Amino acid sequence: MSQPEKYAEEWVVTEPYVDLHALLGEGPHYEPATNTLRFVDIINKRLHTVDLAEGPSSLKTLQFDTPVTVTADIEGQDPQEKLLVGAKYGLAVLDRKTGQFEYLEGAKFEEGERTRSNDGEVDPNGRFWIGTMTDFGRGDFTDEGSLYTFDLLKKSKQTVRSKIVIPNSVGWSPDGKTVFFTDSTARQVLAWDYDATDGSISNERVFYKHDGPGEPDGFRVDKDGYIWHAIYGESRVLKISPEGKVVGQIKLPTSNITCCEFVGTELFITTAANGAQGGAVRYGGGLFRVDVGTTGLGHNRVKLPCANGAAANGSA
Repeated sequence: MSQPEKYAEEWVVTEPYVDLHALLGEGPHYEPATNTLRFVDIINKRLHTVDLAEGPSSLKTLQFDTPVTVTADIEGQDPQEKLLVGAKYGLAVLDRKTGQFEYLEGAKFEEGERTRSNDGEVDPNGRFWIGTMTDFGRGDFTDEGSLYTFDLLKKSKQTVRSKIVIPNSVGWSPDGKTVFFTDSTARQVLAWDYDATDGSISNERVFYKHDGPGEPDGFRVDKDGYIWHAIYGESRVLKISPEGKVVGQIKLPTSNITCCEFVGTELFITTAANGAQGGAVRYGGGLFRVDVGTTGLGHNRVKLPCANGAAANGSA
């Protein structure tokens, strides 16, 4: 493995902010209006929320019957009331007060029982990009996954890419002209030119190819266009330049690093207890935080035909 021992920038985190041992912590999302951070535990089928002013003791949890893998704010809705969620069979609206969610018309996946949603993000046009992959309990992960874009205003879906094993994070450059997508199993981040007028993409290329035993998982983009990328299996988050070069890293005391989220100049980092071994077990699944001295890009809000979403088809 060709891995430099030192980078120009390096941070070391020694203990978690919230020590909760999530089996598969993922999808951290900051809510500025309430200074809260929400994130999911995919395997345990949970949505956690922590009040950053009150601290770890404020952690609250919604329990579901099926996995919820990613969340997004809805245009015109208070995220404390309702969220868009990626669920087992498609996209749904979650009522956070009741813990119930309802699948949206025209927002179901095609693959059936064997698959589930994974990571996703809202594009500058208010459409939702989301990947699907083999669900847990269905044997080895295979290339039955896809990356979709859902235009929920038009109740339409497009397949961006198919035959993927683990599709992961999607994000945009600060100017909105480039979209990035992580194919974890291929250990690469792809990039396309993004046309903000109609949401079309072109000029596919490999932006970053990972060299190491782990796999790139989730990421966030900062205000200067650097990608902060969690590396599953390597106990670190990499800082990747707009040119696709690794220029920094955050070292963590557990192995399976899944995603991250900016809160001011701090980066909050989710991890997975599932699969951790040896010394990585102690803090596996914890939520970590570290000040990295820069800020990230905010999230777009998904556009729905109407933002009321009655809730009925999943439970807390």
